[in-house]
Amino acid sequence: MADPQDIIIGVDAGTSVLKAVAFTLSGAQIAVSSVRNSYKTGADGRATQDMTRTWADCAAALRGLADHVPNLAARTAAIALTGQGDGTWLVGAANAPVGDAWLWLDARAAPTVRKLARGEAERARFSATGTGLNTCQQGSQLAHMQATAPELLAQAEVALHCKDWLYLNLTGIRATDPSEASFTFGNFRTRRYDDTVLDALGLTARRALLPDIVDGTQLTHPLTEAAAQATGLRAGTPVSLGYVDMVMTALGAGVHTGDAGAACSTIGSTGVHMRAVAAQDVHLNAEGTGYVICLPVPGLVTQVQTNMAATLNIDWVLGLAQDVVAQLGVATDHAALVARIDDWLAQSRAGAVVYHPYISDAGERGPFVDADARASLIGLSAGHRYPDLVRAVIEGLAMAARDCYAAMGQMPRELRLTGGAARSAALRGVLAAALNTPVRVSDRAEAGAAGCAMMAAVAIGVYPGMDACIAEWTTPLLGAPDLPAPELVGTYDALFASYCASRQALQPVWAQMATARATER
Repeated sequence: MADPQDIIIGVDAGTSVLKAVAFTLSGAQIAVSSVRNSYKTGADGRATQDMTRTWADCAAALRGLADHVPNLAARTAAIALTGQGDGTWLVGAANAPVGDAWLWLDARAAPTVRKLARGEAERARFSATGTGLNTCQQGSQLAHMQATAPELLAQAEVALHCKDWLYLNLTGIRATDPSEASFTFGNFRTRRYDDTVLDALGLTARRALLPDIVDGTQLTHPLTEAAAQATGLRAGTPVSLGYVDMVMTALGAGVHTGDAGAACSTIGSTGVHMRAVAAQDVHLNAEGTGYVICLPVPGLVTQVQTNMAATLNIDWVLGLAQDVVAQLGVATDHAALVARIDDWLAQSRAGAVVYHPYISDAGERGPFVDADARASLIGLSAGHRYPDLVRAVIEGLAMAARDCYAAMGQMPRELRLTGGAARSAALRGVLAAALNTPVRVSDRAEAGAAGCAMMAAVAIGVYPGMDACIAEWTTPLLGAPDLPAPELVGTYDALFASYCASRQALQPVWAQMATARATER
């Protein structure tokens, strides 16, 4: 008797880890196979990734999944893909890479972003895409390449994103999805490319680099023979091209379950804050920042603001302790320090120190764009100790989340939380009080992979539409709410006022310090 096709594989290609996750057709997670990948950075702001290695990592993760799931190849009904957003993955003749990919972390396009932001067509571009200019985006990076490295574009036949590159290797099809297409080069209302946007970016002559747009809930392509040999899966298996990882993670974690006013934050390496709204209800802020990213639900989009760094700030403050004890000859590991966070928060006073979590060398992109922005501590006194620093960093992440939601309109009525930091009860409590809203955590371990697998489930007819899939894959996994502590709400209202006033006052200081750094180089 033939094996039933009862598994969907979701692939989530992150910046540092690539995961292949097996799910049942009803959404239960069966197994995970992961491969660590890496990227290179440079003093000029570059952050690049080897495209050939990324495909090899994807194939290895899929092969590794077979070690955990008996008869995987025969049982796989579909494969789905999501991955790190933004960035530029250029492909040339014979579908070969044109050098290494420029990642979303790459800051080299900053001068071009500043120039484009002053252009007369910038507001029209923002009105179409709903997305503010920043160095992360493929549009900004292509414009910068055109100005500084035209030889790269001369060799390129198509400009892809990470998941698109993997889709090409799996299916032989050059394509992208409606989410990245519309927030980079198009219009979120039509989910198509928009000439106004291309003109504003100065890329009208490069339109041929833009791939076809494919919606993975409606169309799949078969796994090629070559990809089958590389992955150990069966040729002909349907492959669904998911949307960008931000919305796939949010979909898997509950950004859209039919509840009015719900929002979703991912507190991972970056902080992603989003709410689902009808396209006609999008709030385009005066500052021209954030993203509008389509959901794989007709007429529905997410408004998004993203902090460049979230748990990277926690890694930094814990690293201070690790370095100090190492100097004293005491060994400790990161996990042991993470386990102490809730204890340190209990030893400190709420709202005593302002921390701006702009620890990334690429600055900040949400809810404002400034490549020169840097982290800061304000309000320290001789009485403050290490637990106060830990609390300040955690509160800084909460203030950044509130700053982002404020730029999108009203505060959420309920926040669904995902990402590694969601496991901390103390962090959830800080977020609940800072936003004055209940916080719920999804039990979905691999939300990004689940989100794209849900698209494949719809594409192959397991569900008649995404809402039916959400009702079975997502809603039942939402946990009980953590309610805001009333005694902290007023404290954090005052802290947020100080947070906003001080970050606005610091902007000229960041510019001065950036000039000094450039002089030192």
